[in-house]
Amino acid sequence: MLPTSFVTFFSRVRQLSLTVSGAGRRLLAARSARRLLVPLLFILALTGCGTREHSDQERFDAFLNGCFQEYVSADTVTLHFKISDPSSYGIEENTSPSYGDFSVEKQQELCDRSAELLEELNSFDPDTLSEEGAFTWQIFKNFLESSAASEDYILHQSLLGTNGLQSQIPVTLSEYYFDDEKDIQDYLALVNQVPELFDQLLVFEQQRRDAGLISPDFVLNDTIDQIDQFLNASEEDNLLIETFEDKIENVPDLGGDQKQTYINNNRSLIRQVVLPAFESLRNSLKEYLNDSDSGKERLCQYDGGKEYYKLLLSANVGTDMTPEECITALENTLQETASDIVALTRENPDLYTDYLAAEPSLTDAQEILTELENDTYIDFPEPPDVSYTLKNVPDALASTSASAFYLLPPIDSDDANIIYINQSRVSDEEQFSTLAHEGYPGHLYQTNYYLSTDPSPIRSMLRCDGYDEGWGTYAQLYSYNYLEFKNTDRETTSLLQQLYRDNDILSLSLSSLSDLYVNYENYTLDNLCEYLSGYGIAEDNARSIYEYVVENPTTYLSYSIGWYKLEQLRNTMEEELGSHFDIGEFHEAVLSCGSCPFSLLEERVSTLMTE
Repeated sequence: MLPTSFVTFFSRVRQLSLTVSGAGRRLLAARSARRLLVPLLFILALTGCGTREHSDQERFDAFLNGCFQEYVSADTVTLHFKISDPSSYGIEENTSPSYGDFSVEKQQELCDRSAELLEELNSFDPDTLSEEGAFTWQIFKNFLESSAASEDYILHQSLLGTNGLQSQIPVTLSEYYFDDEKDIQDYLALVNQVPELFDQLLVFEQQRRDAGLISPDFVLNDTIDQIDQFLNASEEDNLLIETFEDKIENVPDLGGDQKQTYINNNRSLIRQVVLPAFESLRNSLKEYLNDSDSGKERLCQYDGGKEYYKLLLSANVGTDMTPEECITALENTLQETASDIVALTRENPDLYTDYLAAEPSLTDAQEILTELENDTYIDFPEPPDVSYTLKNVPDALASTSASAFYLLPPIDSDDANIIYINQSRVSDEEQFSTLAHEGYPGHLYQTNYYLSTDPSPIRSMLRCDGYDEGWGTYAQLYSYNYLEFKNTDRETTSLLQQLYRDNDILSLSLSSLSDLYVNYENYTLDNLCEYLSGYGIAEDNARSIYEYVVENPTTYLSYSIGWYKLEQLRNTMEEELGSHFDIGEFHEAVLSCGSCPFSLLEERVSTLMTE
C-alpha cells in the first residue's frame, strides 16, 4: 500500500533487556520495518515485450525488466537511491523531480494495478522457465497477491509516528548524493516540495480520522517531539545545511561561484521553506491533540484490524504462521531461554557478576567491523570486496532514531554502503552485536553478497522484512561466537557469550509477544504491564513497548519470527543431512536465495543443499 519510506535501510530494533533502559525507536525505510508496499507508480507499458520467436524465459525477462523500469522510475527518490546509472537500465531521466502521490485514490489505483499485473504474471507457466526464473515468478506472485489484497486496509496505517514521513525526510535529503549538477538541482526541487508532501500527509491523516482510525495522543506527541528536535537545531547544526555543503564540495566541473550560489539557495530554502513546513505540520498535529480520544489504540480494536494484522504477518514478516502459532513459538522460546539463563547462573554462581563486569575487548566501531569482516570467513561464504562508511546519527535525530541502521546501496554500486551508529543509544557492550547486525555478517554483507550473484533487478523491489531482519538478527546472535572480553578466561568467555545471546533472545521474544498480545489479543496497557512485570520489566518500560508496538504492528516479529524461521530451517537441514551438513553451505544457500517469504526459502534451500 502506502510507500511510507523513501530510502531503504535496515536497523537493529532496540529491545528490552535484563537491565531495561527503555524501548527505543526504529527509524525505517525501508524497507524497512516497512509496512505493505505497492510501487509508487506501477503502470506498465508492456506491449511488444516479446514475440513468438522468443522463448518463454526471454519474454518473462522482458516482462520483469519492464516492471523494474516503471517501478524504479516512478519517483525521483526511488530512482536516485536504487540505481546510480539509469541509462544502463534503459531509463531516461526526463521527469520532473517528485516524491510521488500519497493520496488514497492513488493507492487504490496501485492495488488495482497489482491485480492486473498478477493476471499477466499468471500467463507465464513457471514450469517453462529456468530454475531461477521460476523462483522469481513465485516471489513476484506472492508480492502482487499481498499488494492487491491490501486495498481494504489503505487507511489502517499511519504516516505519523517516529517512523513517519517527518522522520524520513531529513535522512533522505541528507543522504541524497551528488554525482553531478543535475543531482543538485533535483535535490533543491525536492527540498522545495516538502510543504506539499506534508500537505499530503495531513490530508491522508484527516481521511483516517474521518474513517474512525484516529491516531492516539502518544503517536501525535512522538511525531511532535521529533519535529521539535529537528527545529531546535541551530542553522549551522541543521542536518540539511551541513550535509549539503559537505556533498557539494565533491561535485566535479562546478566552479567555486556556482557552488556558493547553490549553498546560498539551499540555506534560503531550509530557512524559508523546510523549517516553516515542519512548524506548520507540528501546529496542525497539536490541534489534533484536542480531539484524538477515540477510545481505540490497538490494531485489533478497529474494523478489519485482526485481518490486517494477519496480512502484515504474511506480507511483511513473510510467514504463513498464524498469530496464535507465533505466540506459541515465541512463548516456548521465551521459556526455554529463561530456563537456560537460570541453569547457567545456577551452575556458575559468579556468572552474573562476571556478566555485569564484562568489558568487550573491542569498542571502536571501525575495529569491530574489521574484526567481524575477518570472522565472516570462518563460517560464511567469502564476503564481496566492497567499501563502506560509518557515520554517527546527527544530534537532531539521536533521541528518537534507532540504535543503528544500514542504508542499502544502489544495486549497481559497491561503494555506497553506509552504517549509521547512534552513540547515545549504543553502549560498549552492545556495539559488537549491533555492528554484526548492520554490517558483517548482517545486512551489509547480506545485501552485497546477494548483489554479487547478479540477480534480476526486480528482486531489489521484492523485499521481505522477515527474511531481511531475520538474517540481521541471526547474524547478531551468531556473532557472539566471536565476541571476546578483557581479562577473561576461555571458559568464562564461552559462558558470557551464551548469556549475551540468551539475553537478546529473551528481550526480543518479550517485545514480540507484547506486539501480538496488544495488537491481536487486545491487551490493554495495564494487561501488558502485568504480563511484563513477571519478567521484571518496570511500568515505564512496559509503557514504552506498548506505545512502540501500537505504532509499529508486526515490526518486532520481522526480527523474532524471521530469526526463528531461519533457526528452524537450519535445524531441519541438520537433521536431514546429518554428518553431511555444513554450516557454511547452509549460509551460502540462504544468502543466494535473496529476500523472499519463508515458505519459498525453505523449499529452495532444501533443494540447493540436497542436489
